[in-house]
This record gives sequence, structure tokens and C-alpha cells, in this order.
Amino acid sequence: MAVTVSGVQDVNPVELGLELLASLEHDSLSVAAALDRIETVSTDPNVQREILDTAVARGVVEREDGIVRPTSHDYVSFETDVITKEGEFSCRRCGAEISTGYFITFDAGEHGPFGSSCIRKVTGRES
Repeated sequence: MAVTVSGVQDVNPVELGLELLASLEHDSLSVAAALDRIETVSTDPNVQREILDTAVARGVVEREDGIVRPTSHDYVSFETDVITKEGEFSCRRCGAEISTGYFITFDAGEHGPFGSSCIRKVTGRES
């Protein structure tokens, strides 16, 4: 199911979630921490479950005993994969009002906006 994000483009939330999980800079994280990232894609529990289940089925992550382990190390590059835009935004992770939005560019679409600390948390650069 594709949805319009910020009225700009149609984005498949499952594909976007898969790319996000594939790019996490963690050797492992709890399912709860993985869901914290997935919630930036969709707050619908059914979509969240589909993202996590599809990630396991496609080998994007391994899941065992409440731990998720990304299988690739294709990390988000802040130089080439993250763009900034100026404007009036609400962070997709924390909801804070921000004037500079950080967006991750994935093949499935653009993901954001995030504030400066949330972009690091979503990508796994900061806990």
C-alpha cells in the first residue's frame, strides 16, 4: 500500500521500513528499539508488524530472543544519503517543531523530517 508522505510522493511504508532496518548502524538492538525506528515510518501496528516480519523473511534482519540483528552494513551516509531542508516541520520521531529538517533518501523514497538529534538516533549513530 503506497501512501502520500507530506503530499510529495507515493511511498510504500513496508519498503521504506525495510531500507531503514537494513541501514541501521547497530550490530544488534532490541525489538523495542527496532520498533522505535519503524514507528517513524508508520504508527499502524499492522504495518509495523508487516515491516518486521518482511524484514526477517527477506533476510534484512535476523530476529531471535527479542533481539534484531541487521544482516547488511549498508549504513546511511550523512554526506550522500541525508539532505536538509529549511522550513517549518515536525520531527517524525519526537514531534518537536524544527526549522531544519533532515531527510534520508532511500530507493523507496524520502524519509523524514527529523531533527538533528533524532536523525542520529533513527540511523543508530546515537542511542
